[in-house]
Amino acid sequence: MIAARRLPRNFADGFIPEAGEHLGEPWMRHADQALEEDALLLIIQQELAKRCQKSQTRGRQATPAEVVLRMLLLKPVRDGSYATLSREVRAPLVYREFPRMGGEKVPEDRTRGNLARPRGPEVVEKRHGRVVEMAPENKIATGGKRRVDTTVVETDLHSPTDRTLRGEGVRVRTRILKTVTAVAGKAGTPMRDRSRSAKRNVWAMARARRNQTEQGRRKMKTAYLQLWEIARRVTGPAPKFSRAIAARVQRGNRSVRHKAKTQWAEMVPRVQPVLRQTRERGWRGHPKAEGKLLSIFATHTEVIRKGKAHKPNEFGQLVLIQEAEHQIVARYPVCEPRPADSTLLGGCLEQHLAPFGRAPQYVAADPGFFSAANESKAQPRGVSRVSIPSHDTQSATRQQRQKQRWFKELQKWRTGWEGRIRVLKRRHGLRRSLYQGSGGIRRWVGLAVIADNVIHIGTHLAEQAR
Repeated sequence: MIAARRLPRNFADGFIPEAGEHLGEPWMRHADQALEEDALLLIIQQELAKRCQKSQTRGRQATPAEVVLRMLLLKPVRDGSYATLSREVRAPLVYREFPRMGGEKVPEDRTRGNLARPRGPEVVEKRHGRVVEMAPENKIATGGKRRVDTTVVETDLHSPTDRTLRGEGVRVRTRILKTVTAVAGKAGTPMRDRSRSAKRNVWAMARARRNQTEQGRRKMKTAYLQLWEIARRVTGPAPKFSRAIAARVQRGNRSVRHKAKTQWAEMVPRVQPVLRQTRERGWRGHPKAEGKLLSIFATHTEVIRKGKAHKPNEFGQLVLIQEAEHQIVARYPVCEPRPADSTLLGGCLEQHLAPFGRAPQYVAADPGFFSAANESKAQPRGVSRVSIPSHDTQSATRQQRQKQRWFKELQKWRTGWEGRIRVLKRRHGLRRSLYQGSGGIRRWVGLAVIADNVIHIGTHLAEQAR
């Protein structure tokens, strides 16, 4: 059974709230009251109920929705793993009271990971929308101002090279074969284990690359050809092996066979582009191969250049973060694929209406969002002043507009957004997503934004009370 709230069960449930009342941070006490809302708990309870049929009325007592909600929020607040969070929640009274654990046993890190995994990005967006609605309800943000900017959330992968991609392809497919063979025996389509040869060639290419002489280049080419041939030989029998699994030639566990068939069907189309781009880049001398694959696991990863001297190339996805007054992040759409910044402003104004019920009076952005069409479309929607500088125009009227006081004041407010993005990355882990897939990045960013909004809502409520 899945309850919305956790009921007191022992003596510690009455002692812990009283003992830890003045030990927490100021924002915690007021954010704790905001999270008591039934609408937030109902979202989590409905999603937990979808895991098993009739789980709301039958079965043993599961983790309440209240505990799941607060534990999911506490993780990005402290930017730690589930194992670290389990250790920190056990001892301090503050961290036992905030997630409503009381004197109960803290769920293990794997249990909380399983509870968080079915929560898709749509559920996280619902929770975020409800948290943003609390800002105008508590007179924290009215939606009169809007500043937007883009940042890159990196995917959890190493620097992609053709040799490592081919080596990973051989390793993963060999692992699938070993799993099936362990259950089904040697019946079916036997395939040779070439993982050691692939690993040896990957290291040979890495050593040869350090040698810039003619001998080093010959060794590099030899290892390159050998690794390509190994990957081709593993990929060649793929259709025959797939048909063997589909026709149930292999004996053994049905679930293992089905999982192997699914993984094999996913990996073969991902490895074939790696072989194609190897031919284009390594043999034909075309460094900019079309449709370059950066990872066989995170196929949604893109190469993004933001003009940073210390990091010219970033591997991940572009996120458009929109903020209202008092540091309330209103929206965080993840862009797939990466669009031009100048095409994103119109959608920002439309998305502003839902939580605040009005168009922003002031809009500020960096020069990448500038276009004459954006400014002309903003005014009919109710935006009175748009502060987006343009450094390419020589128009005297435009230069005079950018020298006006209100324009400069909005630009000063916009430059503070760069520091806010750094806070999101440093404090809430927005620098790199540890969740897999495109939906995983949306969940990772959403949970980080929710945690940041809850902190600022609680901080402003504490200021109002004081």
